Amino acid sequence: MPLHKQIGAATLTLVRGDITEQDTEAIVNAANSSLLGGGGVDGAIHRAGGSQILEECRKIRAAKGKCPTGESVITCGGNLKARFVIHTVGPVWHGGEGEEEILLGNAYRNSLLLAAAHHLHTIAFPSISTGAYGFPVERASAIAMKTVSTFLQNDSSIEEVRFVVYSHEDYEVYAYLF
Repeated sequence: MPLHKQIGAATLTLVRGDITEQDTEAIVNAANSSLLGGGGVDGAIHRAGGSQILEECRKIRAAKGKCPTGESVITCGGNLKARFVIHTVGPVWHGGEGEEEILLGNAYRNSLLLAAAHHLHTIAFPSISTGAYGFPVERASAIAMKTVSTFLQNDSSIEEVRFVVYSHEDYEVYAYLF
């Protein structure tokens, strides 16, 4: 069951589902720094979106090198419903000793800034860094909610931010914050 929350003029939405099936203008990929695909959300987006996404990632990589942790780049959506994919690199969890919380906040903020710069009004996020990168979902969800809420209070261009979580357990953690 989707949950909704108003923040300024924007709607914050929580759904349990598949990020690759979202009908927002952009979806966010929890990418690795190579931008060349991987496992989890990254692999699912590249598989569902097709080769056009990978080709654009290769061009970005050739021009700029690897994408640093906390930064974001944008490509087309390929075969996805979303017209764009914003690839952001979340931090690997090392027990909180390596500025992981700051870097995770940067990943969300920079994705939103990129969406706003491209005049996109709807964006869907997965739970960045909570899979293979091991970031505790309780901490990551609080950072995600705080970062997105602060952004929406100060920027009226984005109309909806959707958090899309795959598991029931992650849904319950995010729902507690709604």
